[in-house]
Amino acid sequence: METGIKEDCGIVLIRLLKPLDFYRQKYGSWTYGLHKLYLMMEKQHNRGQEGAGIAAVKIDAAPGTEYIFRERASGTNAISELMDTIGSTWKDIPVDDFESPDYAKEYLPFAGEVYMGHLRYSTTGQTGQVYLHPFLRRSNWCAKSLAFCGNFNLTNVDAIFDSLTAIGQHPRQFSDTHILLEQIGHRLDMEVEYLYRECKAEGMEGPAITEEINRRFDMAKLLKKCTPLWDGGYVMEGITGSGESFVVRDPWGIRPAFYYKDDEIVVAASERPVIQTVMNVHYEDVHELQRGEALIVGRYGDVRVEQILPKEKNSACSFERVYFSRGSDKDIYRERKNLGRNLVEPILKKVGYDLDHTVFSFIPNTAEVAYFGMLEGLERYQDGQKTKQIMALAPNPSEKDIAAILDKRIRSEKVAIKDIKLRTFIAEGKTRNDMAAHVYDVTYGIIESHVDNLVVIDDSIVRGTTLKQSIIKILDRLEPKKIVVVSSCPQVRYPDCYGIDMSTMSQFIAFKAAVSLLEERGLQHIIGETYGEIKKLEEEGKSYTKNCVKKIYEPFSNDEISAKIAELLNDGDIRAEIGIVYQTLEGLHKAIPEHPGDWYFSGDYPTPGGMKWVNHAFSDYFEKEYSERGLHII
Repeated sequence: METGIKEDCGIVLIRLLKPLDFYRQKYGSWTYGLHKLYLMMEKQHNRGQEGAGIAAVKIDAAPGTEYIFRERASGTNAISELMDTIGSTWKDIPVDDFESPDYAKEYLPFAGEVYMGHLRYSTTGQTGQVYLHPFLRRSNWCAKSLAFCGNFNLTNVDAIFDSLTAIGQHPRQFSDTHILLEQIGHRLDMEVEYLYRECKAEGMEGPAITEEINRRFDMAKLLKKCTPLWDGGYVMEGITGSGESFVVRDPWGIRPAFYYKDDEIVVAASERPVIQTVMNVHYEDVHELQRGEALIVGRYGDVRVEQILPKEKNSACSFERVYFSRGSDKDIYRERKNLGRNLVEPILKKVGYDLDHTVFSFIPNTAEVAYFGMLEGLERYQDGQKTKQIMALAPNPSEKDIAAILDKRIRSEKVAIKDIKLRTFIAEGKTRNDMAAHVYDVTYGIIESHVDNLVVIDDSIVRGTTLKQSIIKILDRLEPKKIVVVSSCPQVRYPDCYGIDMSTMSQFIAFKAAVSLLEERGLQHIIGETYGEIKKLEEEGKSYTKNCVKKIYEPFSNDEISAKIAELLNDGDIRAEIGIVYQTLEGLHKAIPEHPGDWYFSGDYPTPGGMKWVNHAFSDYFEKEYSERGLHII
């Protein structure tokens, strides 16, 4: 990707359905579940490199012993550090004791039946171990204890906070994860207390009450009470101290979740191929958790999928398919190739259909699959041209003439190489930009100076910062006549509020281009009118009803904005002509039909909180950029 977009986060759930001795007998060690957790976290390392966390629960732990465990670590090596930390607690255990499932079950931390893993990318700017998942809520009652994590961002944390304070609670923090932990924990407390009183009224005493509470507890009932307040994209995961576990997906299907189960194990993760690889199972064996559904595994190993919230309109995130998820998924691989094929005709127009003098390449590394699709489309076009040229030859063409036509090939090369990750934080201003310009290197000698065009495809052009400061400058060293930068997804025009780190208006180069065009054409009053409309809706408590920011783009075509982006990417030092080609919305949906969530491109947010978010983001932008300049508010 052309700049460092981040997403929150990756999740894993492991639930062993057999006693630990079963896994020692069949797989050689009772640590089978922990090993699977480690592998599934490593396979999702792409989803979170700021930190990671693990939680585990021992089911039926003896009173007086710990039953719920958690470790967290910061940094890109967090997963390995976690496993090292856990392993260090076992290092002095005699081998015979360590290998015994019974000994491990009774004495060793993290020797449990239920495991939770989380990888974090912050979308809030909050970093440090205190913000790492899983979060833990402890109690003397196993059933009231809760480990919780998620891949999510909610737009209405304030409403959930208010719901807690309205019943007399005093949450200690305002972060979304803390608030959700308290909300679910409160419901957990209430449900266990209700069941306790019910059992007590039936004459039960002592441990029998605890056992009966565990039998009667219904996780789906609890989730149905908590989730109606949640507005946003989420996959939430929880484990109680008594061994109940769940994974629940938002009713719009914004964030992804997949699961696999057999008679030995239940696993869930953010991506399908992770489960396929680690469990060595077929595509068809891994199921997608559908909109508003929860995967629930009871304390006694009963597994079910239940509809928690009614399904809303399918808004599965298309950015997941374009960029975040692993390209090894069968469907995602095909979709990304389709994105590349869609762009062939506009690319050909940009280079005047001159394939003889055009070199095609890609920006490492996520655009590579779209690049393959683009090449296939170009080859198909070229095959058609070859056919026409051969048919146009005289009745008895020479072998040499035919061979000359058949010998034509698409000129595909690896031009950009991501060479090193420079520590640009040690420099400022021009020095920093100069260092950024060396993050990539180029392959010399493949471009005919001032004759060849150079076409490079990226998965997206969001901020344009890396393109301007690094990629285009290094490509210009090859002295192409024209540089065409191709985005396999449409113009990113609006902020995301469901888990991707794209939250402010000013970072989008498409927005900068639209504002520049408004100012150049004397239409800057639209900027003030948009702000005024937003403030009016806020006063009426209706800012969630309409995306007012669409007005900024309405006067211009996609091509006009693309042309302006090309201007903004040239700071005057680039000798080559710059062209920009974006995927269309129609092309996106054609390539990725099952994941229509496109709010960052279209501005059509699936939830009320999304509308409120984008309007607030524009207000922040206006008040920072324009208030001091005295732009009138209409």
